[in-house]
Amino acid sequence: MLTPKACVIGAGPGGYVAAIRLAQLGIETVIVERDVLGGVCLNWGCIPSKAYIGAAKLYDKMKSSDEIGITVKDLAVDLAKMRTWKSDVVKKLTGGIGDLLKRNGCKVIYGNARFTDAATLEVTGGKDGPVTIKAENFMVATGSRPFDLPAFPIDGKHIITSTEALDLDAVPPTMLVLGGGVIGLEIGTYLAKFGTQITVVELSDQLLPGTDTDLVDVVARNLKKKKAVVHLKTKAISATVKNGKVEVKVAKEDGKEETITVDKVLVSIGRKPNTENLGLDKAGVKMNQRGYIEVDGQLRTSNRKIFAIGDCVGGALLAHKASKEGLVAAAVIAGENEVYDVTAMPGAIFTDPEIATVGLTEAEAVKRGFTVKVGKFPYGALGRALAGRETDGVVKMVVDAKDDRILGVGIVGANASDLIASGALAIEAGLTAEDVALTVHAHPTLAESMMEVAEAVHGKAIHIFQPKK
Repeated sequence: MLTPKACVIGAGPGGYVAAIRLAQLGIETVIVERDVLGGVCLNWGCIPSKAYIGAAKLYDKMKSSDEIGITVKDLAVDLAKMRTWKSDVVKKLTGGIGDLLKRNGCKVIYGNARFTDAATLEVTGGKDGPVTIKAENFMVATGSRPFDLPAFPIDGKHIITSTEALDLDAVPPTMLVLGGGVIGLEIGTYLAKFGTQITVVELSDQLLPGTDTDLVDVVARNLKKKKAVVHLKTKAISATVKNGKVEVKVAKEDGKEETITVDKVLVSIGRKPNTENLGLDKAGVKMNQRGYIEVDGQLRTSNRKIFAIGDCVGGALLAHKASKEGLVAAAVIAGENEVYDVTAMPGAIFTDPEIATVGLTEAEAVKRGFTVKVGKFPYGALGRALAGRETDGVVKMVVDAKDDRILGVGIVGANASDLIASGALAIEAGLTAEDVALTVHAHPTLAESMMEVAEAVHGKAIHIFQPKK
């Protein structure tokens, strides 16, 4: 039997970060992992997808490199070789996590975890054999998995999830993406660049539901350039595999049905929490109707000795959110008076071009009763964007008209996922548009767009013409 002060269940970006912080704070910690260190993010999500997306971006730019005087002959994609490279990247990162856990004194136990009572965990089925753990505090960080649909049975070959889509050994000629959300469009975009004919079926009236349409429109135009076919307000009814192809029946808004035949179907309609089979009822941990664990501002569950973080508690299903929650929960376990108090939680979508957001959209701000001012600045007015052939994009800033405080920033364009950090910092620090406008930004950079958009809020952007109102 192990009797650590803390036990973390799940070694994804929430769990392993929490375990390391607990160790740094002097708390003896055991971490239990069912599969491999790093969770979905490092093994089957964030990292492998960004590896492929980065490779696809390079390939796409090389196809038109003759525009700038670079001629490339015999350009080809070897997805099997790329998969090996991707796996090497993943191994380096997961190996690094294992080393960090070891160096910090965290003991790793592999197997399936299940509470037998409010203070006892049984781990079975792993390489470490049956292990009983009695800890002073537990932290549940078991993540989430893709939703499945009975009418679209996953076979791993023809009808697949993001896991299989990030482990292909050949570029499929055609693929239908069921769901026009983040995961579907990220994967669909990288495959479209490699030559796959992509069809997107989305039930709502826009791609990336909930995202500012000013940003989504740029991505939609680029999908069209890649010859992707997008069906909005369309319901997917069923899928049937015949002769190595998948026949997908869909219904349009007017009720008319259509059959689309493709080589593969990617089911990407969202995710659900991994909270069943954990014995949470025996531990006195309450969940809501959707299976998410209920927590308070310190990430405590209804059992005050058990904490929960990451995808299994709901909200934005983001790796960095899970990490932040893990740090907060670890501090609380260590006796610090910490609470989860994040004003600005950024999000990034790695489409082409990237989308990154933080804070409120214009529509959300108005709905909450703010009188707003909005600034916009196009990538096409940036020297760095022109030099890098990355002029598709716009930066948008939403501010409170009463006090100039920044309420939200949205970016669509190259390196948006990096640029959004300054927007998050500005909102978290309570800065105004004037504060950002008065901050000198290096030239020539894409980051100058933040300074310019802050100036644009007040009609003073230098590198675009703004008529006086």
